[in-house]
Amino acid sequence: MARIRTAVFPVAGQGTRMLPATKVLPKEMLPVVDKPVIQYAFEEAAAAGIERFVFVTGRGKVLIEDHFDRAYELFDTLQRKNKAEQLEELEKAVPTAGEVIYTRQQEPKGLGHAVWCARHIVGDEAFAVLLVDELLLSDPAPLVDLCRLHEKTGGSVISVVEVPAEHTSRYGIIATGKEDGELIEVTGMVEKPKPEDAPSRLSIIGRYVLVPEVFEHLARGERGAGNEIQLTDAMQKLIGHSPFHAAVYRGGRYDCGDKLGYVEAVVAAALQRPELADGVRAILSRYR
Repeated sequence: MARIRTAVFPVAGQGTRMLPATKVLPKEMLPVVDKPVIQYAFEEAAAAGIERFVFVTGRGKVLIEDHFDRAYELFDTLQRKNKAEQLEELEKAVPTAGEVIYTRQQEPKGLGHAVWCARHIVGDEAFAVLLVDELLLSDPAPLVDLCRLHEKTGGSVISVVEVPAEHTSRYGIIATGKEDGELIEVTGMVEKPKPEDAPSRLSIIGRYVLVPEVFEHLARGERGAGNEIQLTDAMQKLIGHSPFHAAVYRGGRYDCGDKLGYVEAVVAAALQRPELADGVRAILSRYR
């Protein structure tokens, strides 16, 4: 089974939940400690062996392109000042020439439409999708597991988390079939069901490995929830035609598109850094 080579990052959203910070700054560039949110997702994809990084952008997102480019003046300054450690850290964040590809979603028609905009770049092979707003902190990175499970099944694999029954109406929930170790067969998907109608408590989160047939369904431009082209609707149509499984994610998950979620993400990421953890705990103790 061919491994996953391409990852799609839909980053055209306006980030209205994080205004006024995102009035000029793309929400994906909000810093979590000392790295923008988008770099965490990029590093996760790189750890999974991704070779092509496709960013589906929109107006006002040029800072993303600049971030993954070489800043010659800064690099030269660090070199002249013998800031070897900082220079090495920045060098690691710059992809090899040609690995990063940008395309635009010219109208806000939904997540499904954003993914469809990458169809010609992805081609006829399975690919990954990462929603940058969802910062997932675990080792191994969740996409590493999804890519490995795709190689085992040859089909689509998505990450899910278990949510309280009373919260099912907030999320897309999967219906489940057979379980085989890490793999849970997906037999259906329901968008934001009431607790009494939910087929499970497993909620879809922002990591996917999808077969290329999903583009055929997205191409129809069918509108779903919010009058948008929904990725969930297209995924639903894959079920029964090719293997479709879920894997439960058990690591830290933080919604960086939400103000409280973002604050928690900064704290959680800082606590994972040995040089910062004790200082952060001392600061937090002063606010009990």
